Amino acid sequence: MTAHGPLVIRLHDNDNVVVARSEILPGVAVADVATTGDVPAGHKIATRAIAAGEAVLKYDQIIGFATADIAPGEHVHTHNVEVRDFERDYLFCQDMRNVEMVPEAARATFQGYRRPDGRAATRNYIGILTSVNCSATVARYIADQFRGPVLEEFPNVDGVVALTHGTGCGMAASGEGYDALQRTLAGYSRHANFHGVLMVGLGCEANQIGALFENTGLAQSETMHAMTIQDTGGTTKTVREGVARVREMLPEANRFARETVPASELKLGLECGGSDAYSGISANPSLGAAADLLVRHGGTACLAETPEIYGAEHLLTRRAVSEEVGRKLVEKIRWWEDYTRRNKGEMNNNPSPGNKAGGLTTILEKSLGAAAKGGTTNLVDVYAYAEEMTAKGFVFMDTPGYDPASVTGMVAGGANIVCFTTGRGSVFGCKPVPSLKLATNSTMYHRMEEDMDVNCGLVVDGEASVAEMGEQIFNTILATASGAPSKSEALGFGDDEFVPWTIGAVM
Repeated sequence: MTAHGPLVIRLHDNDNVVVARSEILPGVAVADVATTGDVPAGHKIATRAIAAGEAVLKYDQIIGFATADIAPGEHVHTHNVEVRDFERDYLFCQDMRNVEMVPEAARATFQGYRRPDGRAATRNYIGILTSVNCSATVARYIADQFRGPVLEEFPNVDGVVALTHGTGCGMAASGEGYDALQRTLAGYSRHANFHGVLMVGLGCEANQIGALFENTGLAQSETMHAMTIQDTGGTTKTVREGVARVREMLPEANRFARETVPASELKLGLECGGSDAYSGISANPSLGAAADLLVRHGGTACLAETPEIYGAEHLLTRRAVSEEVGRKLVEKIRWWEDYTRRNKGEMNNNPSPGNKAGGLTTILEKSLGAAAKGGTTNLVDVYAYAEEMTAKGFVFMDTPGYDPASVTGMVAGGANIVCFTTGRGSVFGCKPVPSLKLATNSTMYHRMEEDMDVNCGLVVDGEASVAEMGEQIFNTILATASGAPSKSEALGFGDDEFVPWTIGAVM
């Protein structure tokens, strides 16, 4: 990235637009042109004439096509740019390269928990999960009995949390939506950050607990309990029984203590939300640099949000370790094209109004910035929503762009820490996993400092490089995995952000 004076940022020499660092008035000389009107911070300015129908280039990639002739110095945004279909060459494996791994003896560590099966945890919770929305209130009543001083005698337990949701019935008892919900609940039930789980159902729902256990291989044990309100005898009896079962699990949960664990045990979920034009310039590439570091230390970094890599997927297929892996990603893109078509939507439903206000014009532009979170290492596997992530290295999971649903899928797949970049200022937490908030610009960071963990706006300000910021993020990840609370944890976020992806008709 090279800056042309303090007012704009040029991301590639081939681009025909630059990005405003701050609001620019008419008649100001930037990048060898004079602005023709007001340009808000983060928005684009044409550096030469762009004819109607010609591609608009940013990151040396197509982000849209001019809908009218655009003059040099003109503001380039939704009023004169649109998305059109164009051919993308996936060039499978072309950019695959050897990743220089950190020698094992020199790899980073963190202070985590070791479960009996060898998996590593970054937190130590007991979870109350629900098979259906109908049991949500009872689950919360159970968890509420463990708020406040009642857990003081169990200092190694981070809490008892009820994660409820709005589905589980009024849905087909087979098919994509049913399978995704069951994978999600099974993934959370097995998550290393839960010492134990109590699953609470109503009893007559489509998502039967018995079928869930049979289909996903779950089984009742000292750390996996299940009950239904109808069989237990109603609300009060179920709450009483649920509280008793959680109390039985607490002493054993408290026996776990933090110990030194290699960073290779970390599975990092990569998310962006409330994005702006700086996301693809500062926080996302900085997080990508941190993801590269984690991969080099033997860990796993997971990119997601399939609709938000749309238009940039060809950059990922080029990094695939095999054509098979690359085609798995393309198949996900094709599924989304069909999914939006049959639901009378479109892939360019993104960016959101907030994204557009922040300077993002098309889904192609947003996707190119979002994909930067994935760093530069090889794409080693592609997973279905909430599927267990077993590969080491950089992976992709098929999720919606809706932040809570996306992160829920990655956590179900085993992510034990999340980094969430934001330019407009998203607030988010995701128990039982810590979530770090990375600000894309200094203005928002200082305005919302109680919610932001890292200020990546220093890259835009010219005070830090992407590599330097990536190292800071990596060190913050290790500290947070070791028990330092994230800003969202300190504020108490995470109980309400469990949102399994709802696919299919609600009946």
